[in-house]
Amino acid sequence: MAAYSLSTMWSQGRFRSMREFARAARRLGYPNVEISYVVGPEGVEELLECDDVGVLSLHNPVPRVTVADGRSSDALNLASLDEEERRLAVELGRRTLELAAKAGADRVVFHLGGIGDEHFAEERELRRLYDAGVRAGEQVEALRRRARERRAEAAAPYLAQARRSLAELAEEAARLGVRIGLENRYHYHEIPSVDEALALLAEYPPEVVGYWHDVGHAEVLDRLGLVDKHRWLQELGERCIGAHLHDVDGLQDHRAPGHGTADWDYVARYLPPDALRVFEINQRVPEEQVAGAIAFLRQRGVL
Repeated sequence: MAAYSLSTMWSQGRFRSMREFARAARRLGYPNVEISYVVGPEGVEELLECDDVGVLSLHNPVPRVTVADGRSSDALNLASLDEEERRLAVELGRRTLELAAKAGADRVVFHLGGIGDEHFAEERELRRLYDAGVRAGEQVEALRRRARERRAEAAAPYLAQARRSLAELAEEAARLGVRIGLENRYHYHEIPSVDEALALLAEYPPEVVGYWHDVGHAEVLDRLGLVDKHRWLQELGERCIGAHLHDVDGLQDHRAPGHGTADWDYVARYLPPDALRVFEINQRVPEEQVAGAIAFLRQRGVL
């Protein structure tokens, strides 16, 4: 059976300490956890010191800190054209890789940044229309076309910065024996696209950089008509080292598997057996759904 974990995403606001979260995760059927970027320094140390669960992966940047300009560390853009911001994002990424090595976790999930920091106006309008029940037609097609054109025109300098950041992080990952997983993202302006991921992965051996598949992100961009969800695993599956598993209701993701309409048959077919399965469920989901998600994905052939 494939290894699986519960992301600390679910812990937010629910527990007085990360030790309590670890005990709850074990009680609900999760022997392992992923430490995500929502956990501060004290919580990270608690998870590394406790014996209740194993730590198989980290989700950069870990731990969460506030940087000099007041932003949270996870707001920094590894593809930023501001070199100071990019360098700081890389520095925090290196620290996450070091923590992973310390924890004995061999995989770290990375968001590689975006084309600027703002969602495209076209995507915002597509989301509004989707929620209003408008999912086809001339207006929708025009928005999709403009979004694709806008991304193609603006991507080059940001992609170059993302490539620089990845090169620096990959060097550290190789030194530490930790693998980087490049995650497909939730918003259309974010890096990488499928083609960008293919190009980036071709520059590194599988033991250093791989692909990380987020089920919900793929579903949402597919529902908006911006990226065919099937391309991700069909074209990148051989390099996939892990996945974030969560269900999707409309455009709302991070639901417990079994409480949405994600295409689990596709995931079961294309997700490699040795890819780590991480249940990335938000903190509003009740315990019984978190526990029940394991049996649901076993039944669907994902675990």
